[in-house]
Amino acid sequence: MSGERRGRDRDRDQDRDENRTQDRDRDRDRGRERVIAQGTFDLLHPGHVHYLESAAAMGGELHVIVARRDNVTHKEPPVLPDRQRRDMVAALDVVDAARVGHPEDIFVPVEEIDPDVIALGHDQHHDDEAIAAALAERGIDCEVRRAGPREPKYEGELLSTGRIVDRICEKRC
Repeated sequence: MSGERRGRDRDRDQDRDENRTQDRDRDRDRGRERVIAQGTFDLLHPGHVHYLESAAAMGGELHVIVARRDNVTHKEPPVLPDRQRRDMVAALDVVDAARVGHPEDIFVPVEEIDPDVIALGHDQHHDDEAIAAALAERGIDCEVRRAGPREPKYEGELLSTGRIVDRICEKRC
């Protein structure tokens, strides 16, 4: 690649970064902070909806990153395909944009979205301080917050995928 082309590419990347910063500043002026929520979202349930509604309330624009099946190592991998889980999340009114996470680096979509807040679920396994440190190390300036829990609204309401699977097995297996 010629030096002239590299220079044009660098200028284009710089212009894109400046435009992204201007867009983010304009959104902030309008009170529309960008929020990221993330998770597996296998067998969408009321607990997920509560988490996403809580995350949306932390800003004005909710982006959701759906974990790739291959990247889920802290529990059993999801039953449903990545795209189906993304499509189910995207169908919720409270969600402005949903995407499947990066295959290798969980922070790539965070850098692309450039959020003001990362909202964690009340029971997600993530260490808030470790995430904040990793964000700072990458130069991502955003706050890490936790959504509050949701109590069942009626007897028998199931608020976790594991409990739903257990109930299905109890009744159907």
